Amino acid sequence: MNSQPRTEPLSRRTMLRGIGAAIALPWLEAMSGPSPLISSVASAAVTPTADGPPVRMGFLYVPNGMHMPDWKPRGPSETKFELPKILQPLKAHRKQMNVITGLALDGAKAHGDGGGDHARSVAAFLTGAHPRKTHGSEIRNGISVDQVAAERIGHLTRLKSLELGTEDSALGGDCDTGYSCLYTSNISWRTETSPLGKEVDPAAVFERLFGTDRGHGTKAMAAREKRRKSILDFVLSDAKKLSGDLGVNDRRKFDEYLYAVRDIERRLQKTDKLEQREQGVPDYPRPVGVPENYGEHVRLLLDMMALAFQTDSTRVSSFMFANAGSNRSYRNLSISGGHHNISHHGNAHDKQQKISRINQYHASLVTHLIDRLAGIREGNGTLLDNCMIVYGSGISDGNRHSHTDLPIALFGGGGGSIKTGRHIRVRTGTPLTNLYRSMLERVGAPVEKFSDSNGVIRELKS
Repeated sequence: MNSQPRTEPLSRRTMLRGIGAAIALPWLEAMSGPSPLISSVASAAVTPTADGPPVRMGFLYVPNGMHMPDWKPRGPSETKFELPKILQPLKAHRKQMNVITGLALDGAKAHGDGGGDHARSVAAFLTGAHPRKTHGSEIRNGISVDQVAAERIGHLTRLKSLELGTEDSALGGDCDTGYSCLYTSNISWRTETSPLGKEVDPAAVFERLFGTDRGHGTKAMAAREKRRKSILDFVLSDAKKLSGDLGVNDRRKFDEYLYAVRDIERRLQKTDKLEQREQGVPDYPRPVGVPENYGEHVRLLLDMMALAFQTDSTRVSSFMFANAGSNRSYRNLSISGGHHNISHHGNAHDKQQKISRINQYHASLVTHLIDRLAGIREGNGTLLDNCMIVYGSGISDGNRHSHTDLPIALFGGGGGSIKTGRHIRVRTGTPLTNLYRSMLERVGAPVEKFSDSNGVIRELKS
């Protein structure tokens, strides 16, 4: 049966439109020409073919480091290793990930500036730069890898990039022994002096992705809420017309995508908001208007990242689980005390167990995103096959504020250019920016040097 009856390729910029709504489409077979699509296992090319799905890059940052004894894999070879305790929630995706050990973040080290490791670890995580120590107007960092990519390939998508997080980006102030709060609350930097603030409200991100671009998106969202209508109701006519033109495979994929959009809408409507609760708000700063439940907050935002990638609304995104030095409490894990305080465990066994459980919980939330990406068919594989998702921290041992041998995991096949399912051991002290330079090649934004890079991670190649 011919699954692609259209005589001409469908434009990747096709939108379903209605009053106050504009919905981008997922990647469909109808968007390609007759050339074979790139396979997640069969191609050794660094970049996809013109007819194949694009490659996306995402960065997930967790503060306060990891309990490294429970993070590092153990085993005789790169493919024969024991998945450590913290990464156990991701065991279903063992074959779709690489754990990379030996990477370092020199820009996060003190270099004579004294304290402030948390601020430096966040500011340097995607830039590789050593931020200027100031809490005034003399901010200076570096351009982050996501924004290098956004400037090169952002014109191909509706949004150049998408910055997400659970806590607001600060506008100023002193947050870490003389370092500005701009450093502690932002990992994406458009220029050396201009960080890109995060969006923390899932509903606002949803509207940014699917609301009209004609200036009345907020009013349209309010109108839909008042009428209790789904955004899909406003584009139903276009959706039905397009569905009739699609082949069997594309129609199934299109229906699954629309279901996912409506499911997220339902979850947004049911979510309790912090401003609606006067009792029991935890003793750490959290933005107004976001879900009260931290886990659901994270999952909704990661769903937004997945939808943005699925619809090719952007190919570049970043997410912060919390700002630098976060002392968030995890009462859902029956853990007393704050994250930052516990990370300074002083080798106390009970605190080490607690920090390991917090680390494992974060990994379980990462699993939600990887599950979503792996469950979306795209080309000859899945959306995850066409992604590169970095998860980790700019601190390894939180007790010592170490910035060497960082906890870094990389998920996805990079459009078939990355061999997965391995523990890759690079030379100790290898710049983390070598990984970023390798990723820039694969999204079509190659550079000869990025920050303090001195090469690429050649071991990634399939």
